[in-house]
Amino acid sequence: MENFAEQCLDMAHSILSHNLGSITEQGTITPFPNEKAHSRESGHAALAIGEFYRATNQLTLDDFDLLDLSAKTITAQAFAEADSQDGDDNTNDDVSGNGIAYSALGLLSFGLAKDRNPVWERLLEPTRLQLDKQLLERTDYNNHHQAFNIAKSVTRFSIGLSKKDETGKLIERFLERIEDNSSSKYFDDVDPDPSTLSGSFDIYGVMSFVFIRQALQLHANINLRERKLASLRTVAEKYIKLIPDMVRQDGTGWAYGRSIGAYGQMHCISLLLQAMRDGWIPEDKADLYQDTVKKLFLNFFMTYLDQEHGYLVIRDEERTSAINHTNRMANFDAARCLCQWARLIKSIGDKYKSSSIPDPRKIGRFVNFDKTSKKEQGLFIYQDPDSLLSFQLPLIAPNKAYSDSCDYLAFPHAPGIFDWPVNTYMPIMTPELTFGDQVVIPAYYGKNCTTKVGLRNALQFSYDQPELISKEGSFINGLGSCKVNWTFQGGKINAEYVFTMKKDTQLSKFRYVIAISSAHSSYRLGTSYTLGEEGHRANVIRDDFQATWAPIQTVSQNPDFKTYYGKIHYLQVLERDHPLIMRKGVQYRIALSFEPDIVFVDE
Repeated sequence: MENFAEQCLDMAHSILSHNLGSITEQGTITPFPNEKAHSRESGHAALAIGEFYRATNQLTLDDFDLLDLSAKTITAQAFAEADSQDGDDNTNDDVSGNGIAYSALGLLSFGLAKDRNPVWERLLEPTRLQLDKQLLERTDYNNHHQAFNIAKSVTRFSIGLSKKDETGKLIERFLERIEDNSSSKYFDDVDPDPSTLSGSFDIYGVMSFVFIRQALQLHANINLRERKLASLRTVAEKYIKLIPDMVRQDGTGWAYGRSIGAYGQMHCISLLLQAMRDGWIPEDKADLYQDTVKKLFLNFFMTYLDQEHGYLVIRDEERTSAINHTNRMANFDAARCLCQWARLIKSIGDKYKSSSIPDPRKIGRFVNFDKTSKKEQGLFIYQDPDSLLSFQLPLIAPNKAYSDSCDYLAFPHAPGIFDWPVNTYMPIMTPELTFGDQVVIPAYYGKNCTTKVGLRNALQFSYDQPELISKEGSFINGLGSCKVNWTFQGGKINAEYVFTMKKDTQLSKFRYVIAISSAHSSYRLGTSYTLGEEGHRANVIRDDFQATWAPIQTVSQNPDFKTYYGKIHYLQVLERDHPLIMRKGVQYRIALSFEPDIVFVDE
């Protein structure tokens, strides 16, 4: 483990060496070529610098003065204005939330109390006043922005800008919202738009717990930290138990929802190492969790780090990431995480020393996130080591800012096997029905979600949709209903959709799309999964829509068809482009089967 810690610090040193030069005299960040800077990048840089100091106690890195750079980035973040582009985190609230929260923890990393903090001493009086104002201003949030409020409160009290500590109250409010929004106590990153379906149970739940725990570690009141950790543990443990089942044998971690890719690896590693440090994982599970962390890390190291030059790449000619993440920000976030991991590993020591590598497990279960009279939502996880088939099938609501994506659609998310484009909507492995200006897909929610063992020990996952739902996540009441049934047996998949209309309706268009991609040509793990020569072996079993396969679309040169992992080259589209009158009470079925030819990338 000590070698692992040193390896993390070496990588953090390399990444910072390549990126600290992007910090201007004003503390703003110069973006990578062909990218636009985000307003909160200075805050992310400040926290990366602070974490490096905490891990090494060094005030310089190569020829860079870390105190000077920290003061500049904190100043720039304090006076930053909102970005002009749209996106989940590009709002005025975000500038005072995300960026300020990161920069605040970066400041706190150099010491508690103003008179003992060398970075605070370098801040000019206008910056100190502006920072005090930014840390005080607070909007109440139901989503992951509440974690930023907690970090701001920790900093404001610990640095000595306020004698009143609101941290405990904010954490209780954060936990109460989880209780209110999820019957199973998972974090719903609630969309502020009440017209769309709630239930966005994605990676931001893990991120929120990691960030809050990191903030509490810097809190001046140790007693409050210990009290609140017990409350946080009751919910965080749900994710800690979930992650090992999600991680594939090739180390691919969280694989659905927005902002995954490198972040899907980093957030999971951080949460598990924090849990080990805090003693939240039973020691008899050491083998499982050590193996999980090693897989996640190796995949992260090989898939996103440029081994020759020593920096992170999340967006290039072959792959991309969510709109709210840039290459520069990802580099600072990776350096921060690596420094944090090094500290955590040293704290853990030999407590979770593993003695063996656990055998791959067969997994097939539905994790219920929320169950109410109106809807059920959750995640179906499947792993079959014999066939290598492994996927995550989400039944959760989309985030409004990411409705033009496939990240939340209810299909088997399996990078390298069943892929989807980032920041581009296509009905990937999901029947899309268009009725005039209404576009319907059987995703986002269900009722009567069940798993059972059927004929020949096949595992079945099924759910109903009493009301059809739009691709944006809004109910279309009175139009029709849908029943969905998935069947899994070894490496075989069957999917059946049964639509029933509540009134005579004209279908304008029907689409069903399969994407064929490849792994990144340079950044990849040799044991990652990909499709062999026989592809998906897709077969239409029944089609009452009388759709036909269109000529294969080549999208290799289209910049809109990249994944978090590699390039999409072809689209296979099953479509009906002329009207169909769908009669009231009549069932219309579409059923397909798949038996993907799965091989290793470097075979």
